[in-house]
Amino acid sequence: MAQSTTTVPTENGWKYLQQLCKHWAHKLDVELDEENHKAVVKFPEAKASMQSDASSLSVLIETDDPDKLETYQGVVASHLDRFAFREAPLPFDWKAA
Repeated sequence: MAQSTTTVPTENGWKYLQQLCKHWAHKLDVELDEENHKAVVKFPEAKASMQSDASSLSVLIETDDPDKLETYQGVVASHLDRFAFREAPLPFDWKAA
């Protein structure tokens, strides 16, 4: 399994996480844990686990196809930048997990 992670500094992580989940829930399986500020989004070939706190939004992407890892990093990053237009571009520093 290929995995990558990033932590994006933002005070609006919970807001962006909710927006992402609402956006993707129309086409994907989305689990939103409002109490713990966590979410899991299941893409066709990957899973993104996200968690926010007062100062950041952390993302973990997992996929069985290592060639798809960069694709899903781009999907998550581009959507987050779209919702975070006031802060965009957000600094994504993806690292192997």
